[in-house]
Amino acid sequence: MSIDIFGFQALWSPYFFASLIILTVGYLLLVTKYRYVFAGNAPVPAGQNLIFSVTMLLLYIIKGSPVDLLGHIMFSVHMSQMAILYLVIAPLFIISIPGWLFRWLFSMKGLDTIFNFFTVPLIALIVFNGLFSFYHIPLIFDFIKVNMWLHSTYTIVLFIAAIFMWFPLLNTLPERESLSGLKKVGYIFGSAILLTPACALIIFADHPIYHTFSNPQAWSSAMALCVPSSALSGIQLSGPELFNGLPLLEDQQLGGVLMKIIQEIVYGILLGYIFFSWYRQENGESKKIDPALDFDFVK
Repeated sequence: MSIDIFGFQALWSPYFFASLIILTVGYLLLVTKYRYVFAGNAPVPAGQNLIFSVTMLLLYIIKGSPVDLLGHIMFSVHMSQMAILYLVIAPLFIISIPGWLFRWLFSMKGLDTIFNFFTVPLIALIVFNGLFSFYHIPLIFDFIKVNMWLHSTYTIVLFIAAIFMWFPLLNTLPERESLSGLKKVGYIFGSAILLTPACALIIFADHPIYHTFSNPQAWSSAMALCVPSSALSGIQLSGPELFNGLPLLEDQQLGGVLMKIIQEIVYGILLGYIFFSWYRQENGESKKIDPALDFDFVK
């Protein structure tokens, strides 16, 4: 059965799309035409603004396009969404923000205190991976998935925790540098290890463990989070298997595998960058390369 039966609003989230357009245009105006209202402002490279725009596009694709609806039907798509949101979009978002804007945010006393605490490397690792693992406890997962406000709140909190987790790795503000090259390598390996138990629980389970992807009643309740009630009321659905060509257990296992693969790819790219930076510094080479490819342009 085609997912087109859920309607245009559920498939394409026009209000979310409009919100992201307004946010993107507003941000680009802020860091270009109106940047002079900020102390210490500097021109933002076009590549950095492009990264912000791409980040917003990715956000729409995984949370506003039919991918989001599929994420409520197929567990493998759901896990891919989470991997991209927290392991791709979060770091790209940090890279896209100019250093002078971060400094302005840190000038706010309360925000600065919160950021200083939660970006302590050990705390950042424990908080993000702890929240991620807690979310994937079956009882917790099913409870959150059927409550719109709780699901939205937890998603936002987990994204903020991902920002805290990535900041020690990607921050280039000298006054806030907390990790050297070798410590960054250890930090990445630590994060990979801490995420493994949640993925292992999903991959090696011998039966479907999430009712919101296997029980028709629980699944219908979860679907109400992304499909208007008017669209659901006229549809007779027996469960997600109507739209999913994979058996439930295989779909679940695939989700855990995809999460781990995406994590390894992202961390592998970052490790390569860290080693490349270390090599350049050890050999006395210039730190500047193409601004669109160098995290140093965040300064």
